[in-house]
Amino acid sequence: MTSPNPAAAKPGLAQRFSGERIVLALAAPVLAVLLSVAICSVLLATSGKNPFDAWNVMLTYASKSDGQVGILNRSTTYYLAAAAAAFGFRMNLFNIGVEGQYKVAALFAAFVGAKVDLPAFVQIPLLLVTAMLVGGLYASVAGLLKVYRGVSEVISTIMLNSIATAIIGLLLVPGIFAPKTSGTTNSIQTEPISQSSHFFAMETAGGTLWGFIFVAALVGVVFQFVLTRTRFGFDLRATGRSESAATASGVNVKRMVVISMVVSGAIAGLIGLPELLQNSHYFGQSFQPGLGFLGISIALLGRNSPIGIAFAALLFAFLDVTGSVLPLQGGFPFEIVDVMKGTIVICVVVAYELVRRYGLKRQQQKVGAQLAAQAAATSNKEVAA
Repeated sequence: MTSPNPAAAKPGLAQRFSGERIVLALAAPVLAVLLSVAICSVLLATSGKNPFDAWNVMLTYASKSDGQVGILNRSTTYYLAAAAAAFGFRMNLFNIGVEGQYKVAALFAAFVGAKVDLPAFVQIPLLLVTAMLVGGLYASVAGLLKVYRGVSEVISTIMLNSIATAIIGLLLVPGIFAPKTSGTTNSIQTEPISQSSHFFAMETAGGTLWGFIFVAALVGVVFQFVLTRTRFGFDLRATGRSESAATASGVNVKRMVVISMVVSGAIAGLIGLPELLQNSHYFGQSFQPGLGFLGISIALLGRNSPIGIAFAALLFAFLDVTGSVLPLQGGFPFEIVDVMKGTIVICVVVAYELVRRYGLKRQQQKVGAQLAAQAAATSNKEVAA
């Protein structure tokens, strides 16, 4: 009696961890990064700079402890921004309003942190909940408009970004969310948050490592668990792939749209908290702009996967942190970092399409080979009979 073959008993497991699937999953982002490096190298060489010197400066700074701490701190914020965008993308919802959602959430969190002073174990969760509630409620507007009025979430979230700017301008004035001043300063900001609102940090040889990195990691773990181990995650992925099929299987698509937008906005509400609770401790007119749109790029590079987003966030943080030393060491233009990030996004779209077509072709070849093998086996049986 022959022993059972584990691979044959569990074909799904073997298929999931097949080498070809892993290679195809990694091929697109790797090709995008390599092509971006090549393009930026040509641009640097054209401008009279040695590209190898630039990459050497960046890699050398990244190998130092202060560079590593800076990359981890920056990637914490980037990961949250990408996770907020990716959650909507998995539902086939384009939440372009992450930019406005995190700013409004950070404003209210800063106001509450300045006005309320409770013990830290109560104060910090209060600020986290405040930011998530504000971000989720603000994002729910786009979800409700899509469900009940058929308004595209792309249009509504873009408009909500502009409205968020107006809301901040309306509230962040002396006497409302900003303290009353004599008017001698041009910078308007909230009062500093209370000492109990400061999130814990770890002192290392390279500087202060933000403790909020654990919150970002927890968001990623919960994201992955909900996506792959819960009924809600199954409904989310099913609705994202085909609303009609999801409806036929009993999924309330309208409810899923609203919930997904709320959850995406709640994650977006956390984006500004690392800066607020660990660095600046107040909300001002120039509070960390552009994180929402950057998160979309990182989510795209990470293929909307919590693990892929982590690597993409580290890559973009590496480019920003190490790129800041380029003008100081060798006179390299800092703009080369923005060029690299832009080319990565463009190249990854092209690379994903090429890899998708190659994967589809390989799948067709495998199916053809299996059908041919079955036909040959059937023919042999008929001959033997």
